[in-house]
Amino acid sequence: MVARPDDLTSWHDDWSGLRVLVLGLGVTGFAVADTLAELGCRVHVAAHRPDEDRARILPVIGVELIELTAPDAVPPAFDALALDLVIVSPGFLPDHPHVAWARERDLPLWGDIELAWRVRDKVAPPADWVLITGTNGKTTTTQLTATMLQQDGRRVAPCGNIGIPVLDAVRDPGGFDVLVVEISSFQLHWLPTAGPGAPHPAASVCLNLAEDHYDWHGSAEAYAAAKAKVYENTRIAAVFNRTDPATIRMVENAEVQEGCRAIGFGADTPGMSDIGVVDDLLVDRAFLDDRRTSALELAELADVAAAGLATPHGLANTLAACALARALDVAPVSIRDALRRFHVDHHRTELIAISADIAWVDDSKATNPHAAASALSAYRSVVWIVGGLLKGVDLAPLVETHRDRLRAAVIIGTDRAAVRAAFERHAPLIPLFEVDHDDTGEVMPRAVRLAAGVAESGDTVLLAPAAASMDQFVDYADRGRRFSQAVREHLEGEAHDDGPPTAGSRGS
Repeated sequence: MVARPDDLTSWHDDWSGLRVLVLGLGVTGFAVADTLAELGCRVHVAAHRPDEDRARILPVIGVELIELTAPDAVPPAFDALALDLVIVSPGFLPDHPHVAWARERDLPLWGDIELAWRVRDKVAPPADWVLITGTNGKTTTTQLTATMLQQDGRRVAPCGNIGIPVLDAVRDPGGFDVLVVEISSFQLHWLPTAGPGAPHPAASVCLNLAEDHYDWHGSAEAYAAAKAKVYENTRIAAVFNRTDPATIRMVENAEVQEGCRAIGFGADTPGMSDIGVVDDLLVDRAFLDDRRTSALELAELADVAAAGLATPHGLANTLAACALARALDVAPVSIRDALRRFHVDHHRTELIAISADIAWVDDSKATNPHAAASALSAYRSVVWIVGGLLKGVDLAPLVETHRDRLRAAVIIGTDRAAVRAAFERHAPLIPLFEVDHDDTGEVMPRAVRLAAGVAESGDTVLLAPAAASMDQFVDYADRGRRFSQAVREHLEGEAHDDGPPTAGSRGS
């Protein structure tokens, strides 16, 4: 007799014969299908225009592909599968026709994180989990937290939305002490907060909450509710941003395990049970016995700057990582040493070059206004390259807040009219330039030329689009690479007349 899905709470349970439909064949969907096949389930994957390499592998591992002729059409074949369970890839909207079809038939709907939690004991003992979410800063904080744990001698895997599926980490035969899981609002939406599929992380954090993904979640309230799930059932430390009231409310309302502590972080003097900054030091007043009168030195601000994290949001991410690491008893010296060998990824306030006292900075990862605001705050005088796919987000508050530091703006992307309207309403005196090319190869060279024509000594030309990239580029990394290439080509062209530019780099 085939077990009911809800009774399956361990890798070592009998999953054989369970009939499962996986929606989507991206990186996550393939990891789900591969895991289920290894467990002995009867697996079908539904995908529209599936990746060719993954599609070729499916029959080898015993998985059937249902190739959809249209992304939203529900094929009659679904009903013939007599399914026990449907697992939804993160990108599927909650009201997607395939999801609605499953709901109408009262089929259990899981995400990949729920499956991973249920089978986390493949390698004993199972790893502790640390969950990290937020509108911005997730990837950097995940990488930095993992580096701190690794520096302290732990076997650790950064995984989840960072690009390595949690299921791949769970199934690694070597096993880990800790999984540091970057978890998106999409994944959190599908995650239960109670029952056998609900994670019980050792520590968790929502770094910040700002306007983003409202088109997916349907409202600001639904987006916030999804993010708040990160704190549910936390065992040791629910870490929150002292400057973000939304994250404070999340922690106050969370159902955590008895003994779990609320730990705040911020770039000011910390109170008891906080991580913060005193003079030029990062300090811990949370994880020490005499926290009423003492603090532990964790690192210097110079260490943060050397890691490429000196911006306001970079420092906030560092403090959050410190709190998570200390919750798992990472030694202060390990935190300091980890920071000294860490460098932020490309496309996160990455200095590309300095020429004629003008800095060129790539923050293509700033895909929403909150991230762009952090980048803008780091510079005194900015020529701002802005725009892309706005996802229903209004840039007007961002423009109004930062207009006094703007020399000019160069608008790119398909939603240029909305960006232009925000400037006309709140910063009508700021010079505006538009790139009206739709050819991906021409967008950045044109934007760079326009920015160079208006930038003056002491300015920073900042690519911080405050928008998604998929209107004109493959992703934010493609957008950043094209910007960097265009900057270097432009400066090389100038060098023939003016001498060589001074190049700089940050990140790796």
